[in-house]
Parts: sequence; C-alpha cells; structure tokens
Amino acid sequence: MRPSLPKRTALFAAVGLLATLAATAQTVALQGMLGNKALLIVGGGAPRAVAPGETHQGVKVLSTSGDQAVVQVDGQRVTLRVGESPASVGGAMRTGGDRVALTADARGHFVTAGTIEGKPVQFMVDTGATVVAIGQGEADRMRLDYKNGRPVRMATANGSTQGWMVKLRDLRIGDVTVYDVDAVITPAAMPAVLLGNSVLNRFNMRRDGDQMMLVKR
Repeated sequence: MRPSLPKRTALFAAVGLLATLAATAQTVALQGMLGNKALLIVGGGAPRAVAPGETHQGVKVLSTSGDQAVVQVDGQRVTLRVGESPASVGGAMRTGGDRVALTADARGHFVTAGTIEGKPVQFMVDTGATVVAIGQGEADRMRLDYKNGRPVRMATANGSTQGWMVKLRDLRIGDVTVYDVDAVITPAAMPAVLLGNSVLNRFNMRRDGDQMMLVKR
C-alpha cells in the first residue's frame, strides 16, 4: 500500500480544542494556558499567547480562567476549553448530518478539523491516497494500537519503510461520522492526517473552485 503524500508540508498543531474554518469562520484552537494568557492557534498557525482584552487575527480574548478561555469572534461569544471536542467559532462549515462543505486554504488544500475515535485531529483531503494516512507521531498522540495492525512496506523519498494497516473504529468530519475505516500508520512526518479514499469513497464529492461538498452516500 503506497498512500500519496502531499509535496508541500506544514506543521499543524493538533493538540487541545480544534474548531473548523469556513469562508466566514475562524479555525481556533486552545492549546493551553500561559498564566492568564490563552495559547491560541488561529488558522493552523503558530501558537500565540493572547491576554484578556487583546485580539489575534480577529479572535478577541474576553477572559481566562483555569483551563478555559472566553473568546469573541464576529460578535459571537464562545468558551474554549483545553482538550474539548471540536467547536465552531464565528460561523460553521457544517451544513447537515449527511454533508460537509470545505473551503480551500491559501495553498489550495482542503483542510478541516475532525476526530478519530474521539480524539481531535486536523485532516487534509488527499484524493491520491488509497486510505487514510496517519503519521506515527500523531498515532502515538491518539494512543492508537497500531503496532497490533498488519505490517506493510511503504515507499518513501528515503526508500522503503514499514508501516501498519489498521481499522479505525470511527472517524468524524463536521457532523458526519463513518465507521470501520481502513488507515495506514506511516513513520514519515505528516502535515495532517490525510483523508484518503477509504473515507472519500463513502461520499459523493463535488468541487467548484475553492469549494468542495462531501455528501454521504
């Protein structure tokens, strides 16, 4: 099994709370707290310590307490907590229980937040990948029991290496959950979890410019 890897790489923080970005939304992650400052990740960028009253890329921190922060985006107040499941801030890409709308980022990639077996992750759509592809470091963070999976040989830029084929119990994008998903764990560093055809084949996919609609079959 040789899942396709994107040519461009970027570091996506996939720790703590992840929220989804649409054309009118903000991707906001609460990675942690630094004193009374909230460590925010906006749009998949680097963490920024933001104090109450300060604004970072359109996200204003109203207050902080313990492991949570109250932020305001486009007039909407939202409480973010470290380690919570994904939340939508300043809009939503979710359009119903059987479909998900995606917007391409500045690099032309369709990136969105979701969960694998309840753990928050960042997905990148990759129609060239046969199955969902997860970097070993990310699999370790999610505590996936991949070493009991089926060993497979994988071709990389540095030669052949070993990966593991596994079956994911569930995978969620937006409001849509799919079950028993084939995936491969690769030792190669990954910019995000690649959303391959073991998931995409369960959707009717329509793309119009920088917009993509996935409708569950």
